[in-house]
Amino acid sequence: MKTAYLDCFSGISGDMFLGALLDAGLSFNELKHKLQTLPVDGYHLEIRKEARNLIFGTRFVVTPEKKEQPHRNLEAIRDIIEQGSFNETVKKKSFEIFEDLAKVEGNVHNLPPEEVHFHEIGSVDSIIDIVGTVYGIERLGIQILTVSPLPLGSGFVETAHGRIPVPSPATIAILKGVPVFDSGLHHEMVTPTGAALAKGLASSFGSIPPMVIQNVGYGAGKRELPDRPNLLRILIGDQQAEDQTDTVVILETNIDDTNPEWLGYLMDRLFDAGALDVVFSPVQMKKNRPGIQVHVMGRPEQKDSLMEIMFVESTTLGIRFRYSQRKVLENCITEIDSPWGKIRVKKVTNRDGTPFFLPEYEDCRKVALENNLPLKEIFYWVMALNKIK
Repeated sequence: MKTAYLDCFSGISGDMFLGALLDAGLSFNELKHKLQTLPVDGYHLEIRKEARNLIFGTRFVVTPEKKEQPHRNLEAIRDIIEQGSFNETVKKKSFEIFEDLAKVEGNVHNLPPEEVHFHEIGSVDSIIDIVGTVYGIERLGIQILTVSPLPLGSGFVETAHGRIPVPSPATIAILKGVPVFDSGLHHEMVTPTGAALAKGLASSFGSIPPMVIQNVGYGAGKRELPDRPNLLRILIGDQQAEDQTDTVVILETNIDDTNPEWLGYLMDRLFDAGALDVVFSPVQMKKNRPGIQVHVMGRPEQKDSLMEIMFVESTTLGIRFRYSQRKVLENCITEIDSPWGKIRVKKVTNRDGTPFFLPEYEDCRKVALENNLPLKEIFYWVMALNKIK
């Protein structure tokens, strides 16, 4: 499985991320052609090879023709992304990143997300950086992205809203649940765009995962830093099936005073919000009351949103949380030919590299109903594929 590690020893920005992808093999001509399908104009793209402390990287530069940029809201950005010649995965992820930015900007300025008018974030270079980076990850086939802890700077920076502290309020809000540390520098090390891209695209945060490195790329930042090369490094390689690990957040609470019908609704809400797993277990609680332990697993960046659902949709007064790592087998959804037409199944790769197929319930159910067959017959047919050598 194609795996990448983003080494943010000098922080991260959108142009540095895209520069690192270009340095690692993303075609600039292909990227430029794709970005030109977005209905925005008045800019020029170029890449430069530049050295930072005698380490050469790729500097990605977006030069707007006009200094003043229109202040776009979330709906305007959605329209721009939708009209681009990108697949639905790239469009969806790009808009989700802008949506996250709108939510934190709205909280900072006490506005609903749809009423936020982006200044720096809505400019043409930010749109290019976000959509281009999401496209670059997809084009290079990167399936797992691990990001290092992020170094934060200090001081102040001038923005369209005036002079604000570093890290900016938007950056800090985006980085909830992300490991950070003090860089010791009076510079903006992590921009809001860089923070949103890291959080939106990362499978996990932490140390470099086990992998066989195939490509290394360096994205050059604009400034010279006093104590380190201003570069963002990406390592791209293969992770063997038996070494695939990612980080998850585990949320738990014990409840003895909730209507069982509410619990069913709680589970639906959690899965709809993207929880990886939700389990209810019977427990015996204080005063010998029977209760339910709610066990939820999600991505680290989902911690706050999943906890909010648990607080709103149950009677819990407190939720335990911890971060854990899990080892997973490579798997994907694929279509196969069956006696009843195309059917989706889950293709799983064993630790020794051999594949096997698992039935997908909803697809098997649909085939069974359409053909008036027992559900188990469809399941048995799919499982029998694993005996064919």
